[in-house]
Amino acid sequence: MSTENPADEPLIDDWLTYMESSRGRTVRTIECYRAALMRLKEFMAGKPLVDADSAELEVFCGLWLHKKGVIARSRKPYISAVKGFYAWLKAKGNARGNAAKELLHPITSHPLPRTISLANAEKLMWAPDMSTFVGIRDASILSLLIGCGLRVSGLTALNESDLRTIEIECVPRLTIRVTEKGNRERIMPVPREAEALLRVYLGHEELASIDRSFKGKDGRTDKVLFVSTKSPTLKPHEHTGETRRLSRKGIHDLIQRHGTKAGIPERDLHPHAMRHLFGTELQEEDTPTLAIQELMGHSDPKSTAIYAQLAIRKKMSTMDRAAPLSKMKTPVSELLKRLPN
Repeated sequence: MSTENPADEPLIDDWLTYMESSRGRTVRTIECYRAALMRLKEFMAGKPLVDADSAELEVFCGLWLHKKGVIARSRKPYISAVKGFYAWLKAKGNARGNAAKELLHPITSHPLPRTISLANAEKLMWAPDMSTFVGIRDASILSLLIGCGLRVSGLTALNESDLRTIEIECVPRLTIRVTEKGNRERIMPVPREAEALLRVYLGHEELASIDRSFKGKDGRTDKVLFVSTKSPTLKPHEHTGETRRLSRKGIHDLIQRHGTKAGIPERDLHPHAMRHLFGTELQEEDTPTLAIQELMGHSDPKSTAIYAQLAIRKKMSTMDRAAPLSKMKTPVSELLKRLPN
């Protein structure tokens, strides 16, 4: 039986358009939803999606995806897509009921996120060649990933208009307006080190020679902040404006390139490892949870709470000071006194 049903495509397109324009889902989320529904079409083997029943959706989201090698944690976006799609079908009157209403997300454990160490983050910051334009650009990017904990989506979306200088106690300081998940905006203070690198980047003569201007949604002219220096598909005169914007892949590639050169383990060479370092260091310094949540751009406090488990220096200090063994004499107490702190 054919896996294609011509009636499915317009419904999927309409729902994805609704999720993007009315519910504020990101392009990446829309791509994940589309991929999930394409696999559902494969499972349905030509049967219209609107005719799926709850048993079929249960098998698809469970046993079928499991046999396709999709682990429990990775099935969550599939289930979110299926539940959202069928709820929308019912609301629009395209289905008599909501066949996905009773679907449950799989129960999974929550492993601690991987974070790059401070030592390796420092190595990474020193890796770019600061005598070149690309090196200055890359150092500026790394400084925002490490110093501000930005998601890649927020970093690549930055325009020059998102940079704002304000006065704090009569001292000018740089802030950035960040737009990330769900098109949520927040204002981030920029560390002095990152600010210095950004100003060197913005003042570079090579950047001045690049046409990175484009018309924003409000009709105003803006400039892409972080630019690509070459394009494998565009001619030089076409490589302008929005096409100059450095992509997510470009960010990943530069992290891998500089990190490998610095001898950093590959498992640490991911933007989120730097984001987790940022959150962990905030926790180590006893930053209030609400402040961490705001700086990280978390909508769910549970996402912020994970950094309490990663703040090992603070826990070690507490252990050395307050644990029972620190308050009694043990067979090694005198030996420990002779060891350097």
